[in-house]
Amino acid sequence: MSQLLMSLHALATDTGANFLAAPAPGPVPDFDPSLPKEVNTPVKTILAWTAGGGLALACLGGLSGWALVAIGHNTERAALAARGKQSVLWSLIGAGGIGLTSSLILAAYTMTSA
Repeated sequence: MSQLLMSLHALATDTGANFLAAPAPGPVPDFDPSLPKEVNTPVKTILAWTAGGGLALACLGGLSGWALVAIGHNTERAALAARGKQSVLWSLIGAGGIGLTSSLILAAYTMTSA
């Protein structure tokens, strides 16, 4: 263990190993990643429609789940009410996943299109 620490200390304090902290014209050229506007606009539109449609379907799934819960409790069908409760839970999880995924993808596209 001390051999490893000694080697790391020697690497960190060596004055000849300053290639990692090179100035701006270093080994990596300057590059500004960006998407062309012809690609960026349709991608944003497709992501917005996909996220909106997915969230609308998740909302409908949640509403139908609550309807199943109400019908199951009023008609004393425990299995129907239980499936309705599962439907509400999975609709919430699905809506969260759709919202999170679409916002992350849109943020990635927004960061690359300056």
